[in-house]
Amino acid sequence: MSDVLLSAREITKSFPGVKALAGVQIELRRGEIHALLGENGAGKSTLIKIITGVYQRDSGTIQFAGREIHPRSPKDAEACGISTVFQEVNLIPTLSLAENVMLGRLPRRCGIIQWRAARAQARRALARLGLDLDVSRALQSCSIALQQMVAIARALDVKCELLVLDEPTSSLDEQEVAALFTVLRKLRDDGLAILFVSHFLDQIYALTDRMTVLRNGTFVGEYATAALPRLELLGKMLGRKVEAAQAAPTASAKTAGAETPLLDARDLGRCGSVGPIHLRISAGEVVGLAGLLGSGRTETARMLFGIDPHESGELRIGGERTALRTPGEAIRRGFGFCSEDRKVEGIFPHLSVRENLVFAMQASRGPLRRIPAAEQAQLADHYIRALNIKTASAETPIRNLSGGNQQKVLLARWLAMQPKLIILDEPTRGIDVGAKEEIEKLIETLRAKGMAVLFISSELEEVVRVSGRVVVLRDRKQVGELDGDFDESRVLQMIAQPHADE
Repeated sequence: MSDVLLSAREITKSFPGVKALAGVQIELRRGEIHALLGENGAGKSTLIKIITGVYQRDSGTIQFAGREIHPRSPKDAEACGISTVFQEVNLIPTLSLAENVMLGRLPRRCGIIQWRAARAQARRALARLGLDLDVSRALQSCSIALQQMVAIARALDVKCELLVLDEPTSSLDEQEVAALFTVLRKLRDDGLAILFVSHFLDQIYALTDRMTVLRNGTFVGEYATAALPRLELLGKMLGRKVEAAQAAPTASAKTAGAETPLLDARDLGRCGSVGPIHLRISAGEVVGLAGLLGSGRTETARMLFGIDPHESGELRIGGERTALRTPGEAIRRGFGFCSEDRKVEGIFPHLSVRENLVFAMQASRGPLRRIPAAEQAQLADHYIRALNIKTASAETPIRNLSGGNQQKVLLARWLAMQPKLIILDEPTRGIDVGAKEEIEKLIETLRAKGMAVLFISSELEEVVRVSGRVVVLRDRKQVGELDGDFDESRVLQMIAQPHADE
């Protein structure tokens, strides 16, 4: 077809022990916004890096504007007419807008930079996006949304025919997203091809013309956005048919809870991150937080634990209005938090099981009130037995344990603090089936003893199985809550359901 700009066919790419892409294809046309979709690990980032020259393909062909290309670097791709704007703005905040737009391309005469010409060209590049800015101001004085626009202006200030946008809206609020979409539609109407990567379904359906879906490194299909219902799209991304089903009764034991909630979040939000969130958790209750990748699950957990304090709404703990500004405050109020990234944010790999286990308790006491060695040993031995942690001894470095046993140590760290509420973000990720079952049983035991649990998992089946109620997120917003009789299909239907104004 004459309007086809880029055609990638049978693209394969392997890394040691992993086949990232197997026979993937994508076709991009001039004057369209094309979405690239897939769950985490589907191969989206790898395909983008191959198109933009960061990685070299193992096999397959890429044709651009009618000729085969082999970009060996992002600079090669840019020379072909392919520019990329990544999720994190990779410009220099202390330099001016003009310097950032023209970075590496500053006009010179006899080796001397022609600043007047540079500023004039930067103004023209920004004007193409409808922006009239003082190009001498420092980039760091601009909002994240304006910095994103500057990055796009820089990407277009070359012979750009294909603009690749990797999660460009992840740090923008609704008004900033709307402004960006206005610019992107104008660029599309001017004949530019745009590859748009996002996890936000509402944005995909509001902006894009066609979409390509990947799953587990393979090509699923190419579809017109308007012709593919959301529920079908979810089914293609997840690899199974999603349909309404008659839900089995939920066990009444999972829905127990006191009348006055332990935690009551009302319209809780953080600008550019997540919100509004309405969440009530009572003692002796497991509440699930469900949503696809990028829906705002982890952002909600971090906000509730005071890592990223809320900026709007109201938070009540035990009926008392409060604001958690730091994790230390959350811990003092009886909260615990197991992060989804146990390797980076959880364990101290070179310390022993005992040292990892008592870390939160020691931190709460301060450096001058050391926990006696005998008390540390007693605590470690107790939780090793209670949680069936498989380790040679309490002095074994935690890095020598399996993922499941590392996760149990992190759970023990917080259980030793006797929290009222524990937030579990992906507690079963990357562990075997047996360890997963043990952790799920432990959660039920904690619930039965009166602890409140906020359970977060990317596996919807697991969320439904463990939780008495489920709060559903999409595109960093709460879209509903399920209580009583519900199953995985009802959660997926709620995720897929468009807003009333769409």
